[in-house]
Amino acid sequence: MCGIVAYIGSQSAFPIILKGLKRLEYRGYDSAGIALFDEHISCFKKKGRVSELEAWKEKVTESAQVGIGHTRWATHGEPSDANAHPHQSNSGRLTLVHNGIIENYASLKKELEQKGYHFKSLTDTEVLVNFIEEIQKNNNSTLEEAIRFALKRVIGAYVIIVMEEGYPDRLIAARKGSPLVIGIGDGEHFLASDASPIIEYTKKVIYVNDYELAIITRDEVSLKNLGNEPVTPYIQQLDLELAQIEKGGYDHFMLKEIFEQPDSLTDCLRGRLEPESGILTLAGVEQNLSAFAQAKRIVIIACGTSWHAGLVAEYMIETLCRIPVEVEYASEFRYRNPVIGPGDVIIAISQSGETADTLVAIEKAKEQGAFIFGVVNAVGSSIARTSHGGAYIHAGPEIGVASTKAFTGQL
Repeated sequence: MCGIVAYIGSQSAFPIILKGLKRLEYRGYDSAGIALFDEHISCFKKKGRVSELEAWKEKVTESAQVGIGHTRWATHGEPSDANAHPHQSNSGRLTLVHNGIIENYASLKKELEQKGYHFKSLTDTEVLVNFIEEIQKNNNSTLEEAIRFALKRVIGAYVIIVMEEGYPDRLIAARKGSPLVIGIGDGEHFLASDASPIIEYTKKVIYVNDYELAIITRDEVSLKNLGNEPVTPYIQQLDLELAQIEKGGYDHFMLKEIFEQPDSLTDCLRGRLEPESGILTLAGVEQNLSAFAQAKRIVIIACGTSWHAGLVAEYMIETLCRIPVEVEYASEFRYRNPVIGPGDVIIAISQSGETADTLVAIEKAKEQGAFIFGVVNAVGSSIARTSHGGAYIHAGPEIGVASTKAFTGQL
């Protein structure tokens, strides 16, 4: 799961982006890179650990106040320096980082090769950055217009952040199906795949929605949809402390999170369980009680560890409520033609609330008239916003790859 960090402001961008990439190491990766914009855009990327980037000690790493960074988990092309992000267009005018998969990249690449484009990597991302440049060049359009047009042709999931030579005071970002959060500072802005690289600098954030374009300068964030219509940004306050995403004396995040489970379970039940009466009240269920009471069946959609939590829920719900329950892998559900309609309740389980397969699956079920109930950990996440109702598990950030406290919270 790739990670993205970007900065624009008055501070030195390199140490902020480098530290942010280290905070995203828990997502898994095989290579990393940073592009910085001073007089021109300079790029440094290496196969291996984020720490490899510390070898970059040129003048630009001190003077640049704008930059983008990336950790890559290989999809198209093996782990290598060439396949690492950021990627630049043939002219070097555009530099881009990308989280996601462009499914129709092969046909786009063939189009570009016929027009004389050459590729240094095997990635779908290098195809995308050149595709944007080709549109911009042919239509004599602005970068914003070219990105908007390109993304209407693109099939797949993405978060992209783009820098353009000649425009050192601007970043342009867009998303569909992959998470992007923007941190709001005083004369500076931070962008990342999740809040962990941002929390050290600001607690004011904007979660970018699917099919939205963000134009970010030092002093302003403006959002538009792909139809070029302005979108009003919704600024949220992060309920997260820096200490929660640090090891706190433990050797590993997983060990820390195992020992946090008594507290995380207490927080999960806080305000919901009345110990003396034994009554458990979930507001998200109470507010949508008729949907559950009238449910023909319940379909639980999840991936990985969350899917296993769903298997336990299936047994308990069928035993106690006598409502038929199915548990589906989101990655399979989204690619078939399931029989879903009004009267069905879909329970989507996800720690991050950004699991791409789960998000696509519930959007599909929602279109078919099902009621969507999200069980997620990350407040304000995409699945939480897409669901009709839901329940946060309040486990706190989970950095360890093997789920511990989020799993017990889901149970």
